Amino acid sequence: MNMAPRWDQATFQAQLLAKEKHYHIHHPFNVRMQEGSLAPEQIRGWVANRFYYQLRIPQKDAAILANCPDRETRRRWLLRILDHDGWGDNAGGIEAWSRLGEAVGIPRAELWSLQHVLPGVRFAVDAYVNFARQAPWQEGVCSSLTEMFAPRIHKDRLASWPRNYPWIDSEGLNYFRSRISLAERDVEHGLQVTLSHFATRLQQERALEILQFKLDVLWSMMDAIDRAYG
Repeated sequence: MNMAPRWDQATFQAQLLAKEKHYHIHHPFNVRMQEGSLAPEQIRGWVANRFYYQLRIPQKDAAILANCPDRETRRRWLLRILDHDGWGDNAGGIEAWSRLGEAVGIPRAELWSLQHVLPGVRFAVDAYVNFARQAPWQEGVCSSLTEMFAPRIHKDRLASWPRNYPWIDSEGLNYFRSRISLAERDVEHGLQVTLSHFATRLQQERALEILQFKLDVLWSMMDAIDRAYG
């Protein structure tokens, strides 16, 4: 049994943030994407496979909701589903990604058919959704903390893609624009839950394992894409 003293919240948060070194921003495929060295078919392969992740995110969030007995938490978490599925006049993130697909040259029906989704990508994403269904809701929340590292990757793409891939219609990049502020909002809530719930050293180390699992999901997706299109 781990009898080490608990980390204070600042140290615990620093341990979570240190996991950034495993974020898929550092994956060789993403590095090449940022450098501008990918061919159009490689960009299309990445967009088509990442679309499967976008489609499944609301189901992951709904699973966390289903496991959560706290009304206030559910009210806040519900925003994540609306962000992706859309509501009213807001088409949502899934539609924004669909428009990215069209901007890189994937016909809408082809993207939505999921015909380009690789087995490795499907397996990794489904593993994440299944984790959210089976784990306590606080662990599901913790797994979402890869959002801590997301604003940088979105800002990098907005800065580099217009220069490196001028053939992509800039309107297709709206997904990246929208996610910067939404990710920052989501991180605030996710950290609040995680820092308060994982209170013992054993629990804190469990939180690091959960975050690593989610990082591994994202990295495994990139591995599969890199093998197929790299």
